[in-house]
Amino acid sequence: MKNIAVLGSTGSIGTQTLDIIEAHPDIFKANVLTANKNWELLAKQALKFRPSLVVITDESYYKNLKEALKDTKIKVECGTESLALAPTLEEVDIVVTALVGYSGLIPTVNAIKRGKTIALANKETLVVAGEIITTLAKENNVNILPVDSEHSAIFQCLNGEEHKNMSKILLTASGGPFRSLSKEDLKHVTVKQALNHPNWDMGAKVTIDSASMMNKGFEMIEAKWLFNCNPDDIEILVHPQSLVHSMVQFCDGSVKAQIGIPDMRIPIQYALSYPERLNSPQFILDWSKVNQLTFEKPDMEKFPLLRLAFEAIHKGGNMPCILNAANEIANKAFLDEKISFTMMSSLVEAIMTSAHFIQNPSLEDLIETNKETRKLSQKWIETH
Repeated sequence: MKNIAVLGSTGSIGTQTLDIIEAHPDIFKANVLTANKNWELLAKQALKFRPSLVVITDESYYKNLKEALKDTKIKVECGTESLALAPTLEEVDIVVTALVGYSGLIPTVNAIKRGKTIALANKETLVVAGEIITTLAKENNVNILPVDSEHSAIFQCLNGEEHKNMSKILLTASGGPFRSLSKEDLKHVTVKQALNHPNWDMGAKVTIDSASMMNKGFEMIEAKWLFNCNPDDIEILVHPQSLVHSMVQFCDGSVKAQIGIPDMRIPIQYALSYPERLNSPQFILDWSKVNQLTFEKPDMEKFPLLRLAFEAIHKGGNMPCILNAANEIANKAFLDEKISFTMMSSLVEAIMTSAHFIQNPSLEDLIETNKETRKLSQKWIETH
């Protein structure tokens, strides 16, 4: 029996993780569940899965959650400090980091320090602090198992291979809902259109990042740290069918691909059960219905956030942290209809040139960088 802490259990990844736990009750137990604001769904999940601990980050919902669980033995806590400590419970074996954005960093750091296996769905953790996280994991002999479908694919392709034989990672992207639009058309797209992803069911923040291709930039940075490679050895390919989840090219010209239906429960389950595979007949791909697999290069002029991600990781230091914080503010501002779709990249690029750069940041430096960048980004929005 593996005890699982699901950080962000009410989000898209979190709810699908609970689907896997429910399907295999003899193997997995939900031991910790956390949410930001959605106390009602968190309460329902807690009553169903009976974890030891639940945490609601927004303290204003603590009384509601406490009242809903008053007839149980489930411990109820609230606040960011409780969230940061939740994955460190002694009985927890695997921590699924399904939190959105920067919020996943400190809980992940704490979990690694306590020797927990990390099932990483929060790519921003490695975007913000990739060197710190990977070094910490090595020092504590902790496995970081990727949950993103693309990184799970790369991980599976590299299984049994010598790292020195890898020549290139081929990171696939759906292209999002605006792949066929012109640069001019992008100035007028709506939030509703951006949230209409053609292949994947994701939370609002990740869906907007997918539409802008910022998500693929983050995934490139995540891949650099997960697989210890040069960003120049990561090629991004737009693959609208979303069946080839990524590929690895080797020194002899051979290419391995991981292929499957676009369902996040597949990589989640693989991360939880690794190194075993569990039977899941509902996920089987019907090859007779696969008519074509196409690939094309992304247009970085049309989607400049992808270009900015490469610039950030090449500069290094705290620049990826600046990139992430500025993007989080831009993403929310677009969702709130305060800025246009194309203004997101304008904001991020402006803040990358104005925020304080640190070549070798500590964790404390990154925490301060995150705060500073958010203030600068908010000020940019107020003046544009």
